[in-house]
Amino acid sequence: MGGQPTEKSMDFGGSSRRLLAQLRPERALLTVALVLGVAAVALTVVGPKILGHATDLIFAGVVGRQIPEGATKAEALDRMRQEGNGRIADVLSGVDFTPGQGIDFGAVGSVLLWVLLIYVGASLFGFVQARIATTAVQRVVFRLREQVEEKLGRLPLSYFDKQQRGEVLSRATNDIDNIAQTLQQTLSQMMTSVLTMAGVLAMMFWISWLLALVALVTVPVSVVIVAKVGKRAQPQFVAQWKSTGKLNAHIEEMYTGHSLVKVFGRQKESAETFRKENEELYLAGFKAQFISGVIQPAMMFVANLNYVLVAVVGGLRVASGSLSIGDVQAFVQYSRQFSQPLTQVASMANLVQSGVASAERVFELLDAEEQSADAADAPKPGRVRGEVSFEKVSFRYEPDKPLIEDLSLTVRPGQTVAIVGPTGAGKTTLVNLLMRFYEVAGGRIALDGVDIAAMSREELRSHIGMVLQDTWLFGGTIAENIAYGAPEGTSMDKIVEAAKTTHVDRFVRTLPDGYDTVLDDEGSNVSVGEKQLITIARAFLAEPEILVLDEATSSVDTRTEVLIQQAMAQLRSGRTSFVIAHRLSTIRDADVILVMESGRIVEQGTHESLLESRGAYARLYEAQFAQPVAEA
Repeated sequence: MGGQPTEKSMDFGGSSRRLLAQLRPERALLTVALVLGVAAVALTVVGPKILGHATDLIFAGVVGRQIPEGATKAEALDRMRQEGNGRIADVLSGVDFTPGQGIDFGAVGSVLLWVLLIYVGASLFGFVQARIATTAVQRVVFRLREQVEEKLGRLPLSYFDKQQRGEVLSRATNDIDNIAQTLQQTLSQMMTSVLTMAGVLAMMFWISWLLALVALVTVPVSVVIVAKVGKRAQPQFVAQWKSTGKLNAHIEEMYTGHSLVKVFGRQKESAETFRKENEELYLAGFKAQFISGVIQPAMMFVANLNYVLVAVVGGLRVASGSLSIGDVQAFVQYSRQFSQPLTQVASMANLVQSGVASAERVFELLDAEEQSADAADAPKPGRVRGEVSFEKVSFRYEPDKPLIEDLSLTVRPGQTVAIVGPTGAGKTTLVNLLMRFYEVAGGRIALDGVDIAAMSREELRSHIGMVLQDTWLFGGTIAENIAYGAPEGTSMDKIVEAAKTTHVDRFVRTLPDGYDTVLDDEGSNVSVGEKQLITIARAFLAEPEILVLDEATSSVDTRTEVLIQQAMAQLRSGRTSFVIAHRLSTIRDADVILVMESGRIVEQGTHESLLESRGAYARLYEAQFAQPVAEA
């Protein structure tokens, strides 16, 4: 089997119990389904017994017709023994015949009609029970998806920094779909199978305790088979779904960056990575299905063994006159009915193990450490003026790697603060701390004198507009994308006004459907610069008190950049603005320019004063605009 598995289930029993606990809110529906299941099973297990009575009536009629009239059953049996036919007499002693009387077709027809009604009733009860169980399962999965969606909203940004996007998506989609399939296919069937085994076992003991004990001999064998095989299969199911997540993550990354993959000629490397991860998924899936698939033929062998034992012992009991042929016929049917649900329960082991493996992955996501909850009585600033102060702020992504230490800064309302510095200096981190995407390790950040750590995140972020270098558009019209951050019911006139201010209107008018042009989630039907303009228009329309621009003009041409700078000057009027920029030409008119290096502010001042000081800013400026000198 390729050696011992490398991935093992963390807690199969605990995850199973936790998954079943998700069914608690559906107790009422499941109780009704259980009652209907009991009714369906009761009717199903009664059927063979009644059908066996019809067999007895037919056999009694056949025997009675061959024995002359005028004698009782006892006299006829005594005559057979006197004639040396004692073994036949023993067999017929268990048959309720009347000498000289043939088959009572009326009685047989009545019995068959009852059997027909019983089986129809059992089918109806079973149908309704399956429908109710399906409803309960879909409600459970609906709530589980809601829990995952809400959890994703409560997770800190650091969680997503450490997880591949495709892996998270796989847990939220593939694994939950697998849980739904597992519950859908096993819950109703498991309930019916267990009830059937209990009902059939009761009928078997009613007919013959000896045959019932013979049938039960094979149960321990079945339990051992399921336990042994299941123990080997479960780790493979865990590996299968982990490999699925890794493969999805790779596909998502390669699809998102397919242009770069082609540009840098990495198709072969990408295909090789896909081949390896696909091979891992194939092997894990093959082992999981093959090992768990052994259960079905093994259980069929045990069922056939049980059938042989029942047939032999039952035949001997008929020969001794202890049982009627009809009872043995019913018992043979019951032995099949007993073995079939036992086999079904065993064969569902692969589904259950696969579902629990997926449940472990989903519960791992649900158990991930969340960002701290907002206080119920979180303070709110009165009228937000936009004064932001960093007071001895310290922060580090890794405990042993300091990034920002003892940083203090005060930004007055309406000021435009530009933050520059080399890559990794902490510019974007500063903004992330302001937005509370990360929490400060020391010190505090205040908005109009109120500690933002005490404010609710929703309240804080409602006053901040953000435009990032990486644009984000969703599947919808251009108008809907612009109005994304605005209050509901924003008029089309305001949307168009924001678009005109940010020079979006000029290219939207050239599109066939104008503002009703539908964008896909990648925004592939507009250019990169146009996507950036749409996100800038979105920030304009939201009218926040604080504006954060992180390389917001990096994807537009020089002419458009000049126009956007003019528009942003209007937007920044009366608002506090943080501008992160590498292109220093875009921040010359900033009120304050902060130069950061290694998490510290090494310089601050206006564009002219920093150039005059001939420090870090001047070196950055000269490096960016100095003309190369060519020597012969």
